[in-house]
Amino acid sequence: MRVLGVDPGTRKVGLAVVDSAAEAPLALEIVSGEGAPERAAALAAQYAVEAVALGRQTGARAVAEGLRRALAAGPTLRLVDERHSSYEARALYWRLNPPRGLARLLPEGMRVPPEPIDAYAAAVIARRFLTCRGVAK
Repeated sequence: MRVLGVDPGTRKVGLAVVDSAAEAPLALEIVSGEGAPERAAALAAQYAVEAVALGRQTGARAVAEGLRRALAAGPTLRLVDERHSSYEARALYWRLNPPRGLARLLPEGMRVPPEPIDAYAAAVIARRFLTCRGVAK
């Protein structure tokens, strides 16, 4: 099962396509809040997404309205608890992008990813949806 995870925010939105059979996300993107619904719809069509998992915290209401319009005849939109997803997103970032050099000697909690992790948080949200459905790997 393929799920589009959406990490809503006031200025930027993280998007990630996750397949229940794959370890790594198929797509990771960060887009502006205004462009999120259209880009989400494009990713959903490109990857044949079956569901959209939207984190229900900051900015979720505005993003949900745009997604419902953009995905009118597409996959269903489900709200997912996103508490502590940033911590899990940071861990996912380092699992997929292992640190090199001296950075690998730092404890994981002290490492700061060199790029925004909104898309990784979206992947975490999608995985949570799959776990709740009993489909996660």
